[in-house]
Amino acid sequence: MKILVTGADGQLGRCLQDRLLLTAHDGLALNRNQLDITDRQAVEAAVVGFRPDVIVNAAAYTAVDRAESEPEVVRRVNAEAVGYLAEAANKVGALLVQVSTDYVFDGRTTRPYRESDPVNPLNVYGASKLAGEQYATGANRYVIVRAAWLFSEYGNNFLKSMLKLADGRETIQVVIDQIGTPTYGGDLATSIIRLAEAEAVSGIYHYAGGRACSWFEFSQAIFAGLSKLRPEWRTPRVLPVTATEYPGVATRPAYAVLDDAKLRACLPRVTGDWELAIEAVMPVLTE
Repeated sequence: MKILVTGADGQLGRCLQDRLLLTAHDGLALNRNQLDITDRQAVEAAVVGFRPDVIVNAAAYTAVDRAESEPEVVRRVNAEAVGYLAEAANKVGALLVQVSTDYVFDGRTTRPYRESDPVNPLNVYGASKLAGEQYATGANRYVIVRAAWLFSEYGNNFLKSMLKLADGRETIQVVIDQIGTPTYGGDLATSIIRLAEAEAVSGIYHYAGGRACSWFEFSQAIFAGLSKLRPEWRTPRVLPVTATEYPGVATRPAYAVLDDAKLRACLPRVTGDWELAIEAVMPVLTE
């Protein structure tokens, strides 16, 4: 199978490349310099030239706070460009896999979100990703995979931010009243590839990376693991704060847990465990 990956230099793009090397698939991963997905003609040329069976769109504008001041740019990347990919996918009969986010929800529920639950994004980023989902449905064959709180060995993410603070701060403040499911990019990449391999999959799927927790609990788990791995490092004491005490520019959902029952029914044994993942990733990041 031929798989084209956009956003090759991003967290998920890098993880997809790693996982594709473990398969027999013919993968082509293109970064922003190699393929600007907001260029309709460039998208068509790349897709028609490679003629993939599957297009995985891992390219996205992900700076949530900055997005509030750049709504047009965000919409071009996260929404309109998905329409170009859908058009190109139809020209070659490819499956389009669009990666989306928990931010399409408003976080005002108390149970994990199902794929059928009403959407109501609270910020520009979430609205752009929801629009991207709608553009993805223009593909004759499409799958939308929503995930939350992505981390990996690559790019900028919460795990790497915590490790930067680990050996120099006495205390740090971390939000305790936003709940989600940390998701390891490598696990998500494996599941996306397995979805692409499956027959008769379509529509929206939620991927959950393990048990739900707060950012505060996630940071505690990171520092506990770091203390075992690098006992010589002095880790900071984590102090809980509320989201109102530590506000960002963009409003974020207070509850962002995704129900992955539909995905697990489709692909048995597709699970993620962020607690195991941070133990595997941390040695690479602390060498």
